[in-house]
Amino acid sequence: MKIQHIFFDLDNTLWDHRKNAYLTIKDLFEKEEISLKFNIDFEEFHSAYHEINERLWEQIRDGEIDKDYLRKHRFYDTFNRFGVDNLKLSMYFEEHFLDIILNHNHLVEGAEYILEYLKNKNYKLHIISNGFQEVTERKCILSEIDHYFQTITSADSVGVRKPNPEIFEYSLSLANASKNESILIGDDWIADIIGAQNFGIDVVFFDVLKENKSSENLKTIEHLLQIKEYL
Repeated sequence: MKIQHIFFDLDNTLWDHRKNAYLTIKDLFEKEEISLKFNIDFEEFHSAYHEINERLWEQIRDGEIDKDYLRKHRFYDTFNRFGVDNLKLSMYFEEHFLDIILNHNHLVEGAEYILEYLKNKNYKLHIISNGFQEVTERKCILSEIDHYFQTITSADSVGVRKPNPEIFEYSLSLANASKNESILIGDDWIADIIGAQNFGIDVVFFDVLKENKSSENLKTIEHLLQIKEYL
């Protein structure tokens, strides 16, 4: 059956979370004069944060921790790496991070063009994200891409995260889509690609980090405009 429904991951597939997070943390870092107070270099701080945050999100994905643990620890553990044991400061960063990040709404290069292209080809477009529900919806609205999507599913809606098959089942049911007329486009090898394949739907791997994963007949792109080769 011909593909009719396209399910996009959001963060780092369409919405440039890496860039927006970098700018947000820099805003907080400068506002609180962290370099002056603690003699910490911002680039080193951000690098440590990125490493810690990525690992915590992997643990959430694998069901090892919950989002409350992540929110308590990602900045706290980062500051601790630089010898700053300050829960109040780290929670200040956490409490303001999710609000300030929505002041930065950079999209991945080519995102708006490819969404318009796919919409004009009469595909039905959807979001399936491991992010928090309210934040996911606000990202779409504030970056002005919400009108492209018929449904927006986040992990909070289901209580599980990709690669758990329940979130794919929920999202396809919400979209009234069957597996053989659906395809998922995402950048996370385990959550998006392995998860969707195990669930039984086709995938396009957005290999933005050039991980060069090998898999027979895997549709792979390194830029969103390359989606046109497959759809």
